[in-house]
Amino acid sequence: MRKLRILEQISIDGVVQAPGGPDEDRDGDFEHGGWAMLYSSPEVRETISALHGRPFDLLLGRRTYDIWAPFWPKQTGPLADGLNAATKYVATHRPDSLTWGPVEDLGADIAEGVRRAKTRDGPDLILWGSSTLPSVLLENDLVDEVLLFVFPILLGRGKRIAPAGADPRSLALVSSKPASSGVLINTYRPVGPLRA
Repeated sequence: MRKLRILEQISIDGVVQAPGGPDEDRDGDFEHGGWAMLYSSPEVRETISALHGRPFDLLLGRRTYDIWAPFWPKQTGPLADGLNAATKYVATHRPDSLTWGPVEDLGADIAEGVRRAKTRDGPDLILWGSSTLPSVLLENDLVDEVLLFVFPILLGRGKRIAPAGADPRSLALVSSKPASSGVLINTYRPVGPLRA
């Protein structure tokens, strides 16, 4: 069975909304889009390049898919080549509008769709940039690794990696590496429900 890795850019107070640009996600009148771009560093770029330096497939929420679909096909370089070649498994209610391929709809039951994708032959799966899918996948024990780029900022409000009402989960720290920009690159392994 292939592995599933979650990658998230996250503030110290847990916000994952719109790290890449000002208009990426303005839900809730979020005004701080693009906050991650202020902390670019060689260590962060090297980590991302290493993760995408071998074959992989993508697991994407619909919003991330819609942001990436018009952008990445116009880019060049190893990261763009990998993202464009990857099969994109997308959580969506509008599968007929998926044009950036190769692409597959996960179906109505997201957990079951991811479970099916994990059992297929192919490279490991990477989930990038979703505020809704991580908690669903963690609650269904479908995640093998969580990689958090923890940024040294407090955003105060915005979408979080685990929305209100998500089941409490425990993670074990596997490694932690500081970047020169102040970002912490933390790798975790899910270990199950939180024990009281």
